[in-house]
Amino acid sequence: MTGLGKDLLDLESLSAEQITAILDTAEPLKAISLRAIKKVPTLRGETIVNLFFEASTRTRVSFEFAEKRMSADAVNVAIGNSSVSKGETLVDTARNLEAMKIDMVVIRHQASGAARFLAERIESNVINAGDGTHEHPTQGLLDLLTLRDKWGTLKGKRVCLCGDVLHSRVARSNIHGLRKLGAEVAVCGPRSLLPNGAEEALGVTVFDRIEAAIEWADALNILRLQLERMTSGYIPSLREYNRVFGVTRERLDRAPRDLLILHPGPMNRGVEIDSDVADGPHSLILDQVTNGVAVRMAVLYLLRGGRPDLAAAGTAAGE
Repeated sequence: MTGLGKDLLDLESLSAEQITAILDTAEPLKAISLRAIKKVPTLRGETIVNLFFEASTRTRVSFEFAEKRMSADAVNVAIGNSSVSKGETLVDTARNLEAMKIDMVVIRHQASGAARFLAERIESNVINAGDGTHEHPTQGLLDLLTLRDKWGTLKGKRVCLCGDVLHSRVARSNIHGLRKLGAEVAVCGPRSLLPNGAEEALGVTVFDRIEAAIEWADALNILRLQLERMTSGYIPSLREYNRVFGVTRERLDRAPRDLLILHPGPMNRGVEIDSDVADGPHSLILDQVTNGVAVRMAVLYLLRGGRPDLAAAGTAAGE
């Protein structure tokens, strides 16, 4: 089965075939962003609400671009100015929105499971744009697409997620997606920022030293060190973190092969990644941003009943 069903809540519950269908659908949709008129009529008349309980300029803007390039009507709900801040529940908010005859909700929420909770209670399609420390499926998909573009296949490739894996929904989506498409996955970071029993629980290799991860990997996906962790005692200092786990040019120069470098952003330059790595020849960070719009267009298209094999034809028809 390659249909996505009603919602996109995580990558853990998707099959390899479903993930591949999304990536295959996203590929021809990239062409829309390269045209003079960056728009196709695919979702004309559809109303999509972006319901962001957490600030995230990059993800929200990427979804907005995707929605507008498919000709959907997009509405952004500013939670700080909404009745949610006055005590209205998530379900009340969603039901009120649905009463306005919307078609889809893109939700980002600080609580793990919020997207599923919402999806089970409304008829509109729900897309998880990040929930707590659970998953961020569209970020995982765009990372998969970025690597697949470079390698052709993920089968047998080695990808290491470096940094704060414990709190990272991006890491979880990547781990599920990469393993389903045949990649080997590792994590690297201070033990205080890795889940207990990561080897068994997540099915990954664990490295305590960034040098060992660099020697093993074909690609590094470097996770943002959330600066609020500093006050919680997870690491001694930012300088110490960079000294021990920072991905630097000097460390990459000692690698046995050229490594592809990814980062979901926003970056802390000089902490988890140095500028000459982020801006270096093997960095795919800007490719990730470009692919993010195409992946989100593909998800919107498929959830609203589009067929993967017709995505390229639909792109051509919109010219």
